[in-house]
Amino acid sequence: MKVKELLGKSNKALFSFELLPPLKGDTIESIYHAIDPLVEFNPAFISVTYHREEVVYKNRPDGLLERSVVRKRPGTVGISSAIQYKYKMDVVPHIICGGFNREETENALIDLNFIGINNVFAVRGDNLSSEQYFTPETGGHAHADELVEQIIDLNKGIYTDDQLGNSTPTNFSIGIAGYPEKHIESSNMQTELKYLKKKVDAGADYIITQMFFDNDKFFCFVDLCREEGINVPIIPGLKPISTRRQLTVIPQTFFVDLPQNLVLEIEKCKTNDEIKQVGIEWTISQAKELLKHGVPDLHFFTMGKSESIRKIAEAIF
Repeated sequence: MKVKELLGKSNKALFSFELLPPLKGDTIESIYHAIDPLVEFNPAFISVTYHREEVVYKNRPDGLLERSVVRKRPGTVGISSAIQYKYKMDVVPHIICGGFNREETENALIDLNFIGINNVFAVRGDNLSSEQYFTPETGGHAHADELVEQIIDLNKGIYTDDQLGNSTPTNFSIGIAGYPEKHIESSNMQTELKYLKKKVDAGADYIITQMFFDNDKFFCFVDLCREEGINVPIIPGLKPISTRRQLTVIPQTFFVDLPQNLVLEIEKCKTNDEIKQVGIEWTISQAKELLKHGVPDLHFFTMGKSESIRKIAEAIF
């Protein structure tokens, strides 16, 4: 079932979560180990991230550097198919702009359509570590709203090959990302909302937010979206902190603030087990308040590990 239909038919908040593909060389069993502990909570859908290639420079015998492109995680089509086949659950693979031209994007969407997956999450994706700014592929998309437009075209039976006969429309429901603390590249929240509305106006059905640790920032973001005329469902994205290192890694990687009360509680901890418990309790408190405000779904970022998410789900669902 399409996510927008799931959100529309439920009279209570749904439960969903995001998975990372395993590192190259690992097996699908690592994905199953992350999903199995959460199955009893009846996830409405599982999203699967996509990680583009990385540029690596290796030392050559002559002292020069050799540039090579490495993909450290497999793509989402095969993983999504395996999850759907095994668990009979709705899967939402990420489709990104980076590293793909329009034809390659279309081929990935055709493959997903063939295997019966009709949900996608459209994001621009990050720039390569070797790039100062995001650079689209030749013939690719520079922004997520352009990607949404291409998916909507496919839903209308419009393919990149205008000579194609007997083209069959696809039936994708499209999710997009929202940033309660704004995207790092947005100059201010007004700019952030302008680009978010472009994605919604292009045809996106719902928004899943970047992780946040202060619910007031989410509530403010939702209010601003509604004032801007963005009226699709907005799903909060949550992640429990589990290690001391995340106090610096999360702000650096995801450009979000950590509330001082949370930081102080973690700094009191002597072990990661204690930190993990603080993270679980903080996220449970967040989730309960969000449920009182009538959010349509609670979406959890597992980072491939489900132990903390399971404990949170036990307290909430």
